[in-house]
Amino acid sequence: MSKAFTKETDGDDSEDGAQALPPLPPGGRNYITPAGYAALRAELMQLMDHERPQVVEAVHWAAKNGDRSENGDYLYGKKRLREIDRRIRFLTRRLEIAAVTDPSAHHGSDQVFFGASVTYLDCDTGEERRVTIKGIDEAESARGEVSWISPIARALLRARVGDEIKLITPSGARLIEVLAVEYPQG
Repeated sequence: MSKAFTKETDGDDSEDGAQALPPLPPGGRNYITPAGYAALRAELMQLMDHERPQVVEAVHWAAKNGDRSENGDYLYGKKRLREIDRRIRFLTRRLEIAAVTDPSAHHGSDQVFFGASVTYLDCDTGEERRVTIKGIDEAESARGEVSWISPIARALLRARVGDEIKLITPSGARLIEVLAVEYPQG
């Protein structure tokens, strides 16, 4: 078969470039905080208004330089353009289905909802941990943030301060106790 009839994938496993993110639950909503929504929207605008036009201009310039099959600027530019377009499609779809939820509406509550910062005790080890429940597209585990579809978040949701909860982990069931629940002030 001729190479002309094969699909170039650039090593991506998915059409929208979101192979690193877990899929949304079927029929689920894409909950996100106002700050997370603003960050995704800013990234989308940056790609559409600045980065994409610059790459298009570079590809146009490189295309005028002759043989495109060995023109590194042209080949890299086309690849980068595909990556940008893939990310734009992904961000556009995620923002269309986003359900912006302001966690400050629950300020003062002792029950765990989306956007809560929860301090809990692992009763088996005696270790105390703190997590903040955020949207799939904005949670960063390095900052102690977990997505609302993660096992720990699903176990904590709707719990109250003082509740003991059974958390199912790959190493077995663990007992955790909710010590504190905090929300940002509005």
